[in-house]
Amino acid sequence: MDVAVLVSGGKDSALALYRALKTGSTVKYLVTMIPQREDSWLFHYPNIGLTHLFAEAVGIPLVKAETTGIKEEELEDLKNLLKTLDVEGIVSGAISSQYQKKRIDRICEELGFRSIAPLWHEDPVKLMEELIKLGFQVIITGVYAYGFDQRWIGRIIDAAVLRDLIELNKKYEVSITGEGGEYETLVLDAPYFRKKINITKATIEWKGNAGHLIVQEAELREKVS
Repeated sequence: MDVAVLVSGGKDSALALYRALKTGSTVKYLVTMIPQREDSWLFHYPNIGLTHLFAEAVGIPLVKAETTGIKEEELEDLKNLLKTLDVEGIVSGAISSQYQKKRIDRICEELGFRSIAPLWHEDPVKLMEELIKLGFQVIITGVYAYGFDQRWIGRIIDAAVLRDLIELNKKYEVSITGEGGEYETLVLDAPYFRKKINITKATIEWKGNAGHLIVQEAELREKVS
């Protein structure tokens, strides 16, 4: 099946892409929506401009468009972009968010696409363990929930981070995968990357009890065997 994969540069869409490639789908496009406001209801905001490096690292064409970020209006922006694509299915990284999945399902139905969510309703801990086992290099770029502090920004997701996320889930009901917007990530390397993303300049912006990493400069580097 010819598909397009919705990507933000974060771990969930990156793992959904991995699943699509492993099942033999032909991924013709990566699709990114760039919100013009930080509080977009549906789309990833911090460092979304780095998806061109993600696409170049993977070697799949990127199609992108700007969106208002306003609730429901941003769905029309996504629909207008997707209807230009010559594919049969749209892959998303939804795990448990009914808000996200129902809206993508609806758009796909209206356009005659199959909506594919390979991570849907899978165990959050097992998904995180899969990322670690497969060798995804994922950096935490933003934290927005009670229980997190500035020390989380810049951490690479590994077994120790997963243990800490499980503890936060027990104490504060934080989503282990961050799908509720508790934290954001950026994938620097993945099994299917031809090159890896290297951050060369970044600053941390912290306000109140939340903050994020602002990547000012990044580049692709050859992977070391």
